[in-house]
Amino acid sequence: MDGGDGASSGGSRFKLYDQLELQEFQDKYVIKSIESPNQGFSIGRRDGNVEPLTGDDTCSLSPSKVSTIYGVVGSIRLVAGTYVLVITSRKEVGTFLGFPIFKVMSMTFLSCNEALKFSTSQEKKDEAYFRTLLRTVESAPGLYYSYEADITLNLQRRYKLAEGWMNKPIWKQADPRFVWNRNLLEDLIESKLDGFIIPILQGSFQSVQLNLKSSHVTITLLSRRCTRRLGTRMWRRGANLEGDTANFIETEQLLELEGFRSSLLQIRGSIPLLWEQIVDLSYKPRLRIINHEQTSNVVERHFHDLLQRYGEIVAVDLTDKHGDEGELSAAYAAEMQKLRDVRYVSFDFHHYNGNANFDNLNVLYDQISEDFEKQGYFLVDMEGNIQEEQKGVIRNNCIDCLDRTNVTQSFLAEKSLNIQLQRIGVLTSSEGISMFPEEYGKFRTLWAEQGDEISLEYAGTNALKGDLVRYGKQTVAGLIKDGMSAISRYYLNNFHDGVRQDAMDLISGHYTVSRNSPSPFQLNGFESLSYLPVASALIVGGLTLTSFTLQNVGRSAQQFMSSVIWAGVTAGVMAVVKANGRQFCSRPRLCGLL
Repeated sequence: MDGGDGASSGGSRFKLYDQLELQEFQDKYVIKSIESPNQGFSIGRRDGNVEPLTGDDTCSLSPSKVSTIYGVVGSIRLVAGTYVLVITSRKEVGTFLGFPIFKVMSMTFLSCNEALKFSTSQEKKDEAYFRTLLRTVESAPGLYYSYEADITLNLQRRYKLAEGWMNKPIWKQADPRFVWNRNLLEDLIESKLDGFIIPILQGSFQSVQLNLKSSHVTITLLSRRCTRRLGTRMWRRGANLEGDTANFIETEQLLELEGFRSSLLQIRGSIPLLWEQIVDLSYKPRLRIINHEQTSNVVERHFHDLLQRYGEIVAVDLTDKHGDEGELSAAYAAEMQKLRDVRYVSFDFHHYNGNANFDNLNVLYDQISEDFEKQGYFLVDMEGNIQEEQKGVIRNNCIDCLDRTNVTQSFLAEKSLNIQLQRIGVLTSSEGISMFPEEYGKFRTLWAEQGDEISLEYAGTNALKGDLVRYGKQTVAGLIKDGMSAISRYYLNNFHDGVRQDAMDLISGHYTVSRNSPSPFQLNGFESLSYLPVASALIVGGLTLTSFTLQNVGRSAQQFMSSVIWAGVTAGVMAVVKANGRQFCSRPRLCGLL
């Protein structure tokens, strides 16, 4: 059916308006459906108020600008204005259960802030900084949506829903954990503009066609990022007091073949303890476990939620068993011993696999294969009858829940895919997808590209160890690529992610702007970050002058003293920077770590 207030066509499912006209007037923006011009709404440029269009809404003036947009993501109120986020370009990337899926390629905020001219000086400064955060939001990666289907629900859950559920507006069908723009939809929901409300998913969508013998198989990989503890790699670690973990992602591998549909769910998430790893200019900052009386309750809350949603849980911990990681892993293991209904498996990925041996994951599989195969997968036949149900999930984690986790999940996904293809009859019991090299390469690339995309959202770079997923071994080119990504991660984590974290906290509603609250940007002391360029210049200049004077040191005692002085200044500045590393890093200002 067409989107909007009761509009419908021959089908029974709800459909959103997929092309909109944006008209810009001096006092308002008007957004209309191109298909149904009588359906739309206006947004006041002074106050940001949303008003549905009525039959009496006519304007004698012509708009100053008219453009096509592809959806309204939502709106957010700041200190002195409201800003409306719209999709300005999109790309169709495949289908999910037959419905087209689009990736957001570009977005822009429409400013409704005429009242800003009446604001105080501090309010204008605050608004300016908030607007820099909005510009960061405009380039958020990995955003997907559909006009005809809710992609936040996995296949098994969709089949379990009550009759008539799919007739609801799409935003009412959605799993709120995975709606990236949930906090931005309030004004549209309040105005009952159901046909314009798009639940946006952040994560990854990849799809590939495989030709296995005479069968054409579609494999879709859909990863859904949870928004409850949304954040960046170093500024969102572990769990909060409610048991929500950082980088929690539900990944669904969907198989479609001649009317058969099957899916495998896996989940990942940060170790569900209270812990942190604050950037301090060192390459690998120290991990710190936060001692808290609620720790056991946090772990219990986390796994209780998972048990309710997914059934039996096997928690696979891929972290090292020495150093800081070892201490964190030991604390996790100690807490897991208190839970009777969750199996915990510790597997030191680096010990068994090094950086280059994918096959050694069979050691892990030998430990969990019985539980993994008993958990099963979801399968429906050509008539839509449920043949198999997935009774539980594997929960994987490493430290970042990116690189080691993605290698492990792709390994388990391949195991399950072989079982599913054998069950449907595409492969015999002695065959596996790895026996078809070209198609196997496509499958591995699917998982590698998924890993890159979700890593980009959390760490700011592509995933490391991508070659293990693509080729089953590490290559020289892969080592070079990993090295470049590691350097990029260091730079972004230390000097950029504080701003990115603020943008995520703002857009997800973890921080709410209030005009009556003190400015979060008024500084109680000096802003150390502003001194970093000065410190860097002193270090570089000091090293240069020290080198120059050392070259001439034999000419006079004065040259020797100059070398000593410049070397001392350089060493002193470096010592100050090292001792105050945290203060020189980009850090969030809006929310605390928990």
